[in-house]
Amino acid sequence: MSIAEAAAAGREGRGMRVLMISDVYFPRINGVSTSMQTFRAAIEQTGAQVTIVAPDYPGTDHAADAGTDIVRLPSRAVPLDPEDRLMRWSSLADLDRRLASADFDVVHVQTPFAAHYAGLRLARARGIPCIATYHTHFEEYLFHYVRFLPRSALRLAARALARQQCNALDAVVVPSQPMADTLKDYGVSKPLHVIPTGLPESQFLRGDGQRFRQAWNIAPERKVALFVGRAAFEKNIGFLLEMAALACRQQPQLVLVIAGEGPALPSLRRQAAELGIEKLVRFVGYLPRDGALRDCYAAADVFTFASRTETQGLVLLEAMAIGLPVLAIPALGAAEIIKPGRGAIAAAETPEGFAGQLVGLLNRPTKLLIMADEAIDFAREWDAASQGTRLVALYRQLLRAPRALDCSQALPASQ
Repeated sequence: MSIAEAAAAGREGRGMRVLMISDVYFPRINGVSTSMQTFRAAIEQTGAQVTIVAPDYPGTDHAADAGTDIVRLPSRAVPLDPEDRLMRWSSLADLDRRLASADFDVVHVQTPFAAHYAGLRLARARGIPCIATYHTHFEEYLFHYVRFLPRSALRLAARALARQQCNALDAVVVPSQPMADTLKDYGVSKPLHVIPTGLPESQFLRGDGQRFRQAWNIAPERKVALFVGRAAFEKNIGFLLEMAALACRQQPQLVLVIAGEGPALPSLRRQAAELGIEKLVRFVGYLPRDGALRDCYAAADVFTFASRTETQGLVLLEAMAIGLPVLAIPALGAAEIIKPGRGAIAAAETPEGFAGQLVGLLNRPTKLLIMADEAIDFAREWDAASQGTRLVALYRQLLRAPRALDCSQALPASQ
């Protein structure tokens, strides 16, 4: 029996102990935070224990962390990005000592920044597996934020970094097959496991659409197209504004609701004004997932989505879970969801074509009812508990695989 097999056998008598480390977590709202929260709950249902290491967000009440295994590390601001924080290298370098009393089985990295190097270093020092989930398709949107470099150079740099980081791990989790294919094209040679983020049962609870419409002065007879997600440039929300400007000519009762916060919000407001549709658009900001967001979904007639950078498209499934038909561009991970018979329609990639499809759907109430039933049935297939069980099975598989100690991926000396 190998050392790895003996160690794994010794752990069979207790639940799995997982260390998740991320450069972002709640209260910062995004897909990574949501995925971590969902998987943590599902993993713990199997009897595992999960500890999360994430940045501290100054000025935020972290009372929700009380009684949970969440370790907050001191952080600093990220230049040109007021939403995010970067954990300090000094705190990350001391992480192994701080967690010395915890006997982890696996380190699961969630983001490719400081967390990647800290997680890999800790795992190698302890001789345990280190895996990462590749949540974000960086090459498709870096140019929105690093405008002083050519797009081609940024794409090459993003691919090289992804290849180097993924090949330093024991395995990589991806939320969709298209993302796995993309990483293979980059030259990633480590095992790639498609395990998408699932939907917890609470996601299927329908809210009060009438309450939302009253709160935002949307009359019952008006048709609502909805976008939910981070108001970021890579989400292609400007496309939806152009589409809405065309659609409202045929459907004057149309209202476009944009639910989310982010760096693109000021420019989106300006664009709506320039298009002359500011009175037809409701920028409702961030809505709590367990209340107002449910009402928002329930108030809509069609969920509209134009992002081409989604590694999974979890928000599409969240809309489907409450029976909201989806009209979305089938790009990357979203292409695995947007197929016939699932309550979703593949949208045209031009504002004119997308607008025509939206108006056509809004004028066919029977079709929308059929799609609503299809959407709920399909969303039920994405069970969070099942995905959590698959992830724990992967952890156990990696525990039995031989590995060599390697601390070469060290943190920078200081920050």
